[in-house]
This record gives sequence, C-alpha cells and structure tokens, in this order.
Amino acid sequence: MARMTAARAAVEILKREGVRNAFGVPGAAINPFYAALKAAGGIQHTLARHVEGASHMAEGYTRTHPGNIGVCVGTSGPAGTDMITGLYSALGDSIPILCITGQAPTAVIHKEDFQAVDIASIAGPVTKMAITVLEAAQVPGAFQQAFHLMRSGRPGPVLIDLPIDVQQTEIEFDPETYQPLPVYRPTASRAQIEKALALLNASARPLIVAGGGVVNADAAELLVEFAELTGTPVVPTLMGWGLLPDDHELNAGMVGLQTSHRYGNATFLESDFVLGIGNRWANRHTGRLDVYTAGRTFVHVDIEPTQIGRIFAPEFGIASDAKAALQLFVEVAREWKADGRLKDRSAWAALAQEKKATLQRRTHFDDVPIKPQRVYEEMNKAFGPETRYVSTIGLSQIAGAQMLHVFRPRHWINCGQAGPLGWTIPAALGVAKADPEAQVVALSGDYDFQFMIEELAVGAQHRIPYVHVLVNNSYLGLIRQAQRAFDIDFQVNLEFENINSPELGVYGVDHVKVAEGLGCKAIRVTDPGELGAAFEQAKKLAAEFRVPVVVEAILERVTNIAMSTTNDISAVVEFEEVATEPGHAPTSIRTLKV
Repeated sequence: MARMTAARAAVEILKREGVRNAFGVPGAAINPFYAALKAAGGIQHTLARHVEGASHMAEGYTRTHPGNIGVCVGTSGPAGTDMITGLYSALGDSIPILCITGQAPTAVIHKEDFQAVDIASIAGPVTKMAITVLEAAQVPGAFQQAFHLMRSGRPGPVLIDLPIDVQQTEIEFDPETYQPLPVYRPTASRAQIEKALALLNASARPLIVAGGGVVNADAAELLVEFAELTGTPVVPTLMGWGLLPDDHELNAGMVGLQTSHRYGNATFLESDFVLGIGNRWANRHTGRLDVYTAGRTFVHVDIEPTQIGRIFAPEFGIASDAKAALQLFVEVAREWKADGRLKDRSAWAALAQEKKATLQRRTHFDDVPIKPQRVYEEMNKAFGPETRYVSTIGLSQIAGAQMLHVFRPRHWINCGQAGPLGWTIPAALGVAKADPEAQVVALSGDYDFQFMIEELAVGAQHRIPYVHVLVNNSYLGLIRQAQRAFDIDFQVNLEFENINSPELGVYGVDHVKVAEGLGCKAIRVTDPGELGAAFEQAKKLAAEFRVPVVVEAILERVTNIAMSTTNDISAVVEFEEVATEPGHAPTSIRTLKV
C-alpha cells in the first residue's frame, strides 16, 4: 500500500474528482496542505487578497461550465469565518464549492488555541456538510463524501476542516484505485410527466418558468426543444436567464418585482397555467403570492423534494432532476405531437411577442451626467452574444437585467439568493479563470465595487483579463430608492470632495487611480456619446495587457429604476418615461411597434 500524508491524499482525491484550479490564501494551519498541493502538481492555485474573495472566485469558477467545482482554501479561524458568505451564497443558488480550512492541532482545539474556532458548527447551516476531521484515516472518506454530496440532489457547498496534525499524519492510501461515489439525482416517472403534460395541454395560455436548476442540470437544449414542441412561451428566472436566447420566438421575458420586463409581467398576468422547472419561486420573482397565483394552475418540478410546496402549494409536484424530467417531457411531447394531441399555441405565443414589441423601457438618453439606461444600451452594442456577464446586487444589476440581452446559458452569472456586496470582482475573476478565452464583462455599482476592490490585484498578478463596467452615482442607489417608502435619505450617500481628485466634484473615491494602483487599467466616461468608444478601448486593453480593465461611467446622482413599491408584479412603477418611438430603445430585442 502507498503511504502519504493525509494532506497529500486529499490533494490526490481533488485531482481524481476533476479539480484543476483552486483559490485561496495560505497560512500556518493550512501550510501542510499547500505543501502537498505544490508537491503533487496538477492543480493551479490563484492567490486571493481576501479569503471571502477566494470563496466567490470558487463560485464564479463553478458557475461557468457544467461539472466545474470550485475549491477555496484558507488557514484556520478567521479564514473560515471569512468564507461563510461564499458558502451562504453557494447554498442559496445551489452551487457546489468545496471550502478547505486549516485548524489548530486536535489536542488544543478546545483550549482556545490561536485562531481555533468551531468552524464546522458555524458553517453547518450554510453547507450540505461541514466537518472537522479528527482522524487522519478519515480524510479520504471525508473528501469522497464531500464530492458525492456536492453533486447529488440539490447541489451545494461543503466545508472540510483539517487540524494541522491530521494533515501531517501519514496514512495508507492508494490514489490509483480511488473511485468517486455514484451521484444520486431523483428522476421523474413517465406517469408523472404525462399528468403534468396533460395539465399543460388542457390550459389555454400556458407558460414555462425555467430556473437555475435547468442551468445546473445542463438541460438548456432539452428545455428549448420541449418549448418548441408544445409551442409554450418561456419565462426564465434571473438564475435561468440565457436558457433560451432573448430573441427566441418563445422567450416571453422575465417576471418579477425588480429584474423583470414590462412585457414579461404582462404576459404572465394573462396566463392560466405555469410549469415551473428547477426554480424556487423566489420572492423577488413572485411578489405577493395572491397576485402571482390567482387564476393559474401550477406544476412544480424540482430536484429537492422539500422545495415543492415550500412557498405555495402547486396543483402537482414532481421531485426530479431537471434534465431527467425534460428528457421525458420531450419524449412524451414528441409522441403526442405525432398523434396530433398537442394544442396549437401559435396565437398565444404571438401575443407574447406582440407585448415584447410594444411594452418597452426607454434606454436612449443624452443627458449629462449619464443616465444609467444609456450605459446598458451601449453595452448591448459593444458586447456580443458570447459575452459572459457577471453581477450581484443593486440598482446596477436590476437595471442590467431589465435592459441587457443574454443569449446562452451561463452567460448571465449572478448571485441570486444572497446578493452580497463585493461579490462581483472575485466572481468575475473566477469566471475568467474558468474560461480564459471568453469575453467576461462584470457590472457593478460603486458600493459593490468598493467592497472587495483589492481583488483587482489578483487579476493583475495572475493575468486574468476582463472588463468591469462600473456605474458610479456615489450612492447606495437601491437602498436609497427603498428608503423613499420611509421618507428618508439616510446614511446612503457616499459623496465627498476628494482632496486628491478635485476634478471628480462630489463623487468621492477616485476609482481610476485605485484600479491603476492595483495594477489594472481604467477609463472614466462622463459623456454618454463616449461610452461605445470606451468599451472598445477596454476590450483592446484587456487583450493587450491581460489585466482587468475598469470602465467607470459617471452617472446622475439619483435615478429610480422600475420596480414594484407594493410587492405586486401587476403594479410595477415606471419612474422614467417608457419607450414611445423606436429611437427610444434602439437595442431592444424587438423593434418598438407603435
């Protein structure tokens, strides 16, 4: 039998489970693992500037390609607690990442040793498994179980905590005979699929709501085929955006309180049947449940049995992996179509496209300072369908989701459930690391950008290029807009006169100087007519210097982005004038019909 340290065994298992990249920050309690990582080879390591940043890099890496599992590594104590936000984010969005932490020696964990903390207990609520391995011989089994759990059922994160003495202990382990455990995913039965399809077929105005579970299952092609077979319009959720191209004749647009389209909400409110696949009925999608569910029959397909009925009770629920369910949906739909049993939905689908051509938001403004809508219009012109967008939270993300266009799965990479500020920079680095040839474009407001701005140096050090669009109004814009309901504008303004950059006026932080100081390139734009040229220059700079390139658009201080103020998807407030002529929305998916 082969003998090696438990740390080396862990690294060998990572390689055999398909890990090729890791993100982290070394330290005393995890150094034996790093020594094994160097000795074994085969896994590239990207040094983060903050351990939370490493966890978000791992998330971005996982979200980019089917089968990816991002790994983040840190020393003991605060390294683990720093990564809790990444674990929470991954759990909320069903993203498998593996967090590996060092720990104090087993004999002194309970003696308040330096940086000793019960990280397994802290991480338990935000992981599928969190374990401190106290016996070296259990390390291989712990890692084998970790990958099994991350991939089985509803995917999610795992934390493994390794005391330093456990890492250094030699064990018997034969990497050549290691075998990953079989992955478990529930599968729909044909009888369940036939019942669901019969309910859809009996309706007059059906919709499919497709969520992130379809993305995780790598089932976009099956979803499109099923929609086309049945003629059913599709509403992608924010996490499912890109499952079918925005310009597809059955794409009905997104629905919700914030990240929604006028036409998407209008079509949904006229529907009488909804088939949800791989979605969790998130509250920003549904809003008030009495409005969302009124007059509609619901079928819910989800990989997690306890997700069915969690938000509201559907008429029929199916516990199944999205791909397994869609394979059967396609099979049965093909048979029923051949037999002439499927209804003609062309009129209903045409009505959805009619709304898409008439209910649009205005994006073309020539105002100085720049209105944010114009930024997204110029982004649509500058960045093509191959672009992988990355964003997290705030008015920038909400407006981006309303006005940008996405044409492929995993090309809108968004932190949905947790929405932590600071997520975007490290996640974008993880995406660019996973797909080095891609056009990666991040989108942030100024506060999200400032939260983990130090991670730009990671892109400079490791030559990870991407373009970061920074919309700067020197405000916590989303919170300011929410405070309108309380008649306050309190502790949300970020402006100050920067004594070192008086040309900024009251916009405060000089992001161009900071980005350049961190080894990156940056461009500031104050005139909307210069945005297009700035984006083109940013792409060239990223390609030439292989570093992140920031394009900062100086916005008007106050803009209210369309959203519901009453938690009601039938009452979204359009704070800006809507499009009334084609020139108001020149990059819209459908030319405005007036």
